[in-house]
Amino acid sequence: MLFPDYIFETSWEVCNKVGGIYTVLSTRAKTLQDRIKDHIIFIGPDCWDDTSSPYFREDKSLFSVWQHTAAAEGLKIKVGRWTIPGEPIAILVDFQSYFQQKDDIYGKLWEYYQVDSLHAYGDYDDSAMFSYATALVVESFYKFYLSEKDKVVFHANEWQTGFAVLELQRRLPQIASIFTTHATCIGRSIAGNNKPLYEYLWAYNGDQMARELNMESKHSIEKQTAHHVDCFTTVSDITAKECQELLDKSVDVILPNGFEDDFVPKGAKFTAKRSAARKKLLSVANALTGSDVADDALIISTSGRYEFRNKGIDVFIEAINRLRFDDRLNKQVVAFIEVPGWLAGPRQDLVERIASGKHFDSPLEMPMLTHWLHNMDNDNVLSMMRSLGMNNAKDDKVKLIFIPCYLTGDDGVLNMSYYDLVIGNDLCVYPSYYEPWGYTPLEAIAFKVPCITTDLAGFGLWANDEKGKDSDIEDGVQVLHRTDYNYSDVADGIKDTIIRYAALPKAAVDKCRSHAVRLSKKALWSKFIKYYEQAYDIALHKAASRTL
Repeated sequence: MLFPDYIFETSWEVCNKVGGIYTVLSTRAKTLQDRIKDHIIFIGPDCWDDTSSPYFREDKSLFSVWQHTAAAEGLKIKVGRWTIPGEPIAILVDFQSYFQQKDDIYGKLWEYYQVDSLHAYGDYDDSAMFSYATALVVESFYKFYLSEKDKVVFHANEWQTGFAVLELQRRLPQIASIFTTHATCIGRSIAGNNKPLYEYLWAYNGDQMARELNMESKHSIEKQTAHHVDCFTTVSDITAKECQELLDKSVDVILPNGFEDDFVPKGAKFTAKRSAARKKLLSVANALTGSDVADDALIISTSGRYEFRNKGIDVFIEAINRLRFDDRLNKQVVAFIEVPGWLAGPRQDLVERIASGKHFDSPLEMPMLTHWLHNMDNDNVLSMMRSLGMNNAKDDKVKLIFIPCYLTGDDGVLNMSYYDLVIGNDLCVYPSYYEPWGYTPLEAIAFKVPCITTDLAGFGLWANDEKGKDSDIEDGVQVLHRTDYNYSDVADGIKDTIIRYAALPKAAVDKCRSHAVRLSKKALWSKFIKYYEQAYDIALHKAASRTL
């Protein structure tokens, strides 16, 4: 198998923590850095102007001679290290100057590849200009340091970087290209617009749906990149089906998302962190609701992007509401929704209560919310809770609390990072309707927290494959069957699983937790990197045949 001498990998999320692709790249980086040292180079957007990025450390001594040459060519770049395990080289690209050439760039994309940019709006232009600039940076570096004797792969992630693949293929056809779509534009949009995706997937025409959903330009670049790239990839079997139906292109390789577990504490440190997380979460519950919450209360959470239907936030709320009325539940439950909303700021009344260290027997106003929002009246989570009468009454054995902020350790209320909090959970629930992979359940089980997910998530399908059957909570992951129409069944499935888990004796719970972490070990990058090796091989052979 061919393996590259150099890999250039680009994404809007290189040194820019905005979503799950950041986790994919930043956790995989060390595996590649260990293998080819500084011959893996990540390229991301310079979103920071004159301020310093918390994820990037500039080093002007790296490729210093080329940096001067690139500057003379009009390229505005910063070269340094991505401050993640492995500390790979990263190049941040300032793309603002290319907006004045936008019409000409779009014209050539249409001329060479029939990419339709006429209906562009929103983030399309930023992505296109960044991607175009990225192609110029790689071309400059290649011509300065490399030659056709070097096996070079350019790996683009998501539609935002498809322009770079196409531009490079035209300029330097000897560079092998890989394109990974982590979720198709049209699939996500169909699901997000409350249309049934799966039952009718075979009948949808991607181009037609792009026109209907006003996604023509994003769909066009994604589709044309998929068709022209040397190796087209995605992250799961379920998204591969989307690609086949909506992009009219089958994938060459599936690249499941692995991770590294070096962020999981061990031994006594694990125990201490779990205890601290539980103490914090239960103190927030008491301070908000004024209820007596037992130390052995079952702590449950869901988290992720605020995609109310796609991430299953709606069905999670429904399940927790039904749990309130089920007499079989033998424990108190405190459930958290950890999803960033339109944040106005921390609640000072809550902050003062927590700081006092006292125990409270009366609730605060709106005892289901840790931070104020700008859109209190029309927030989806609060609206659904109001419609169901979920107000965390004192006699409710089930409480539901919305934490509408990024858990980075400085939110003003909990002041603990997401990883430092998730360790305190007893169960995590991710009942996704649309989820190409799903990092949150994988992270949960790495912290020995069993989770509930669905077979519409790539991770859920993988867990079933690993078990050779439908995975149950006793296996560490409960995978519920989900369709376009069985919302109520999924809500009952979540409720019943929580009740069953709450009734398990300690020895059985310990076994569930052990099975969870054991499953997570099968998703380490050391296990999954082989799929990338296949993709590199396919791309390099294809590029070699193109340049003969």
